[in-house]
Amino acid sequence: MSTFRLKIYRGTPGKQYWEEFELKRRPSTNIISALMDIQKNPVNCKGEKVTPVVWEAGCLEEVCGSCSMLINGFPRQACTTLIEPIIEKTKSTTVTLAPFSKFPLIRDLVFSRDSMFENLKKVNAWIDVDNTFDHGPGPKISPDKQEVMYSLSTCMTCGCCVEACPQINKRSKFLGPQIMAQVRLFNANPTGAHQKHKRLRPLMEEGGINDCGNAQNCVRVCPKKIPLTDAIAAIGRDVTLQSLRDFFSFPDRDV
Repeated sequence: MSTFRLKIYRGTPGKQYWEEFELKRRPSTNIISALMDIQKNPVNCKGEKVTPVVWEAGCLEEVCGSCSMLINGFPRQACTTLIEPIIEKTKSTTVTLAPFSKFPLIRDLVFSRDSMFENLKKVNAWIDVDNTFDHGPGPKISPDKQEVMYSLSTCMTCGCCVEACPQINKRSKFLGPQIMAQVRLFNANPTGAHQKHKRLRPLMEEGGINDCGNAQNCVRVCPKKIPLTDAIAAIGRDVTLQSLRDFFSFPDRDV
């Protein structure tokens, strides 16, 4: 049976290095199953027994977003990335794996996505609900709007859009493409719309909508095919309208 190699950029912050592992080619092998094979027998191509590669995974069905990594330099989910199509496309039996570069490294292929969750807090990415009384059924939402909201709701905070965005770097405070999509999602909700201004005002500040360079890399790499550029355009219009309301001191809906 033929083999392939996983070339992995591993280590801890400031002490990273490349290490290769040779594995048997099997039909339908994905990146996660290949990493599990290394975990069972962590021997590199030099014949040295090494510490198992550290990686993260949860759902194994592209829902949790925890197995994000650079696969041949492209931000992807390891659980749904098959080995054979990569080999066929690149005509190479070596597949490279590396952690995302826009997030703090923990070890090997594991990095912290805490910044994404903190940014969600900055824009009030939730809906406050008073459950003291039964308010009855909520307002109806049109099928077209439901379709857009469903697409936005599939975001799993995987970080692929952040990794691909050229506006996000050590000198930038840009909140990221996924933030714009989540603001649009919660503002589209009939209950969430009452606090629309609380989500839009943070996007007027440094790191907000004006820091988007419209590179459109985000929508190209999103594993859930979320219309991120549409969301950014919609939020841009909403931010403009909110700034006009604030300038002319029009009251907000929940005041």
